[in-house]
Amino acid sequence: MKKLQTLLFSASLLMGVAAHAQLRIDIAGVGSNQIPVAVAGFADESIAPQQVSAIIRADLERSGVFKVIDAHQAISDSAHVDLAAFKASGANALVIGSVSKLADGRFEVSYKLLDTVKQGELSHMSDAVAARNTRLEAHRIADDVYEKLTGVRGIFATRITYVKQNPGRDYTLVVADADGENEQVAAHGREPIISPSWSPDGTKVAYVSFELRKPVIYVQDLVTGQRHVVANEKGNNSAPAWSPDGSKLALALSKTGNTQIFVVNADGSGMHRVSNSNGIDTEPQFSGDGQSIYFTSDRSGGPQIYKMSVNGGPATRVTFNGNYNISPRISPDGKTLAWISQRNGGFSLYAMDLASGQEQRLADGATEPSFSPNGKYIMYATKGGGRTSLSVVSVDGRVKQNLSTQAGNIREPSWGPFMK
Repeated sequence: MKKLQTLLFSASLLMGVAAHAQLRIDIAGVGSNQIPVAVAGFADESIAPQQVSAIIRADLERSGVFKVIDAHQAISDSAHVDLAAFKASGANALVIGSVSKLADGRFEVSYKLLDTVKQGELSHMSDAVAARNTRLEAHRIADDVYEKLTGVRGIFATRITYVKQNPGRDYTLVVADADGENEQVAAHGREPIISPSWSPDGTKVAYVSFELRKPVIYVQDLVTGQRHVVANEKGNNSAPAWSPDGSKLALALSKTGNTQIFVVNADGSGMHRVSNSNGIDTEPQFSGDGQSIYFTSDRSGGPQIYKMSVNGGPATRVTFNGNYNISPRISPDGKTLAWISQRNGGFSLYAMDLASGQEQRLADGATEPSFSPNGKYIMYATKGGGRTSLSVVSVDGRVKQNLSTQAGNIREPSWGPFMK
């Protein structure tokens, strides 16, 4: 927790001023098998900079997994809760808590998750946090509720990054909470920024900038604010993707003529080529175990997705349906492939179970997919109404969120990892 708080505080200091326009979230298509949860107001939460219970409610609602019931009261003491009454109101679980201010200026946030059916306690937490981390603590509580009731780790306390193109063609690389709040500027300039990619420890973002009038790959350290060049080779340098252990990056470089896949150490040293075809090989992604690389290639005519050893060698074709398949992304557990396929004249987001080969269309008008760290959601860019925005869809296709901003286009999303 201390490492996470230090990282986020350092990032807010070193990445510059906060971006002005926050994301607006609209939720649609929630499932019919939602878990009913009552969330009570936290006792004395008005003294904190953020209303903790409201953030928890919004997180749980946004997931589509829960039917959130407002308890219409503040409750802090589980000994004085009529759990039978909450059960009768339809709630299977109840979230209660309190906020108090400590002498050193921090806030102690305490919470309990109660089972209204079995009349017992499912979980509890109590943390002392700085005022700036009140929102983060609320996200962590929502994560705990999500995990205790579903068995899957929550992603509300994670971060996302995306590129915002402002009026006047100014490009900004933004880092924000998973709900779009707490935006911070990581990099900006007059030339395009594309392809951000989080390091596995969440402390760095690799991206491509055209500020030198050509695509060059940089790694930005979000803690120190420093950055360094990873690849500025002859021709195009593009599509950085981190290895699972964070020691290497896979890249697409055209320095040998046609674009091919290379692997380089995170500091830019030890660059070596791993693909060798007469076509264009691009958009590399490491497998979950780091032993393979998925990539897009036109070696069979049109663009399709292939898989090869991280050391190079023969490649195996993965996609066969449709004549145009690009942008492979692998779920954190390595079991699901997400990609963009052009069929019937439009681009759609698909997901495939790699064991069975069964695929599902999740969203239309999609580009640039990115998995959540728990593998349950995919964020992607979409265009509508003359502007580009972000959307999120659950891997079962039942829940969709639209994230938009009042000004500018937002695209190139990348979902950050769980923080240690």
